[in-house]
Amino acid sequence: MTVEAAPRGERRRSPGGRRGRRLGLDVTGVVGELMVTAGVFLLAFVAWQLWWTDVEGNRAQAEIVESLDWAPVPTAEPAAPAVDPRRDAPPVLAEPEHAVTFATLLVPRWGADYERPVSEGVDRAGVLDPLGIGHYPGTAMAGDVGNFSISGHRTTYGKPFNRITELVEGDAVVVRTADTWYVYRVTTTEIVSPSDVRVIGPVPADPAAVATERLITLTTCHPMYSAQQRYVVHGVLDYWLPTTAGFPVEITGGA
Repeated sequence: MTVEAAPRGERRRSPGGRRGRRLGLDVTGVVGELMVTAGVFLLAFVAWQLWWTDVEGNRAQAEIVESLDWAPVPTAEPAAPAVDPRRDAPPVLAEPEHAVTFATLLVPRWGADYERPVSEGVDRAGVLDPLGIGHYPGTAMAGDVGNFSISGHRTTYGKPFNRITELVEGDAVVVRTADTWYVYRVTTTEIVSPSDVRVIGPVPADPAAVATERLITLTTCHPMYSAQQRYVVHGVLDYWLPTTAGFPVEITGGA
């Protein structure tokens, strides 16, 4: 018996080889699906972080301001305050417990409807994320000699300091408590490293000096969507008013 040779060019196919190629294609498909799924989750996380936290943060902070039951800022210009601006020593609150809301911040440069709560502490979980603006514990309280230092997000969670780079020298930064208006004026801005705690000290320009002025400092992350640096705005108290006297003209007139 003779055995015929296979036609030239024809190759026998190994069942094991076919199974190996199918397995490789299956693994590639699974990896591709996992990458697509991961991409979807990543996009969902970014949307939640950049958009939904703002929606929730704005709503929560507005509710906190409303819950304070203070006289709302008028939409039309009211009569002039009943007393002249005061530049003597203002009343000063005692530093409250952690996460207690004790004031609001109004910045005419950021719009007539801008008013955000200020609470004690600057930790993200307890204050900055759920409540808005935080007061650095141990720094001066509003109106006191020293440096009333506060911090807020520039992006996400309502981003209360989103427009901080728009502030210029002379702009009003107004703090309101239940009984007192404190009207500060922006003096300087600077960009520093996160470790530069000098900026929230009693005298930021000279850490060795004894405080004699009533200052305010706003800090936030810089640049946008990064925590590599801090953008800092400094100001000094211009005057104060009791809330019973009416509203500062900076609030009603946009000065």
